[in-house]
Amino acid sequence: MKAARLHAYKDPTSMQLDDAPAPQPGGGEVLVRVHAAGVTPTELLWWPTSTRRDGTPRPLPLILGHELSGEVAALGAGVTAVHLGDAVFGLNDWFADGASAELCVAKVGAIAAKPTSLDHAHAAVLPISGLTAWQGLFERAALQRGQRVLIHGGAGAVGGFAVQLARWRGAHVLATVSAHNVAFVRELGADEVIDYAATRFEDVAGDVDVVFDTVGGATLQRSWSVLKPGGKLVTIAAAEEGTRDAAVRQAFFIVEPNSAQLSELARLIDAGALRACVDAEFPLAEARAAYTHRTRRGKAVLVVRRERPETVSAGSG
Repeated sequence: MKAARLHAYKDPTSMQLDDAPAPQPGGGEVLVRVHAAGVTPTELLWWPTSTRRDGTPRPLPLILGHELSGEVAALGAGVTAVHLGDAVFGLNDWFADGASAELCVAKVGAIAAKPTSLDHAHAAVLPISGLTAWQGLFERAALQRGQRVLIHGGAGAVGGFAVQLARWRGAHVLATVSAHNVAFVRELGADEVIDYAATRFEDVAGDVDVVFDTVGGATLQRSWSVLKPGGKLVTIAAAEEGTRDAAVRQAFFIVEPNSAQLSELARLIDAGALRACVDAEFPLAEARAAYTHRTRRGKAVLVVRRERPETVSAGSG
């Protein structure tokens, strides 16, 4: 199979389009013929990208990309929940070779039926970002109807879904963005949009029940002051993973695969309650450019297998 492989840790310029061995699904796994893969540039810095579970270095070259959309090409032992040819989307093991390839293995509990209203490129930006927003808002912060939530990075890959899900839950949504994304995030459903370069968010956003942070650093530290007593802060900023600050460590979380939640996200997409935003599409041969691309909103996508025009559903974003 063809795969975009990383030949030097943390160096996107080392990516090359190679011939690589096709993976085989084990028990409880499926082999997915990848149509599109979401691009998360910070993945280059993730611990599992360069390290095995036992702490030893992962061998190079390796394949990036852990969210995908495609069709089931083979079933591992014991898999009955999906069938050959099913259109699916989801994510795969952080420590395994990823989806920047023609084929990828995923656990059956980490995939779900693809939203019928999306093409594969738009479905591929949903798994990690959508699940992160869902789990941060609803599991970690227990966001409720009528509460006030402040979302930092409201136009980003995760922030955009967080804005929409918070609005769907019935919360009052405040979001920080750069100036060129103010109108876009209002369209996503934010009640108040703050241009962070023009206004200090703490001057206009107070008495907040939940802060959902995708930025980290000074933005996160300044956010404690806007929380009401008993309010909750959650952060996904990668820079905070190794912090010694107990409060920040408590606030930090990493997304977990969840097939049922993926199915609910797909239902909301197909019902028109959520939209997926693709910032740019790149062919597999241009993976290096995809991983160095600076997004303005949403996420970039690697298109591994171009869909025939008559089979493409309308995407959003």
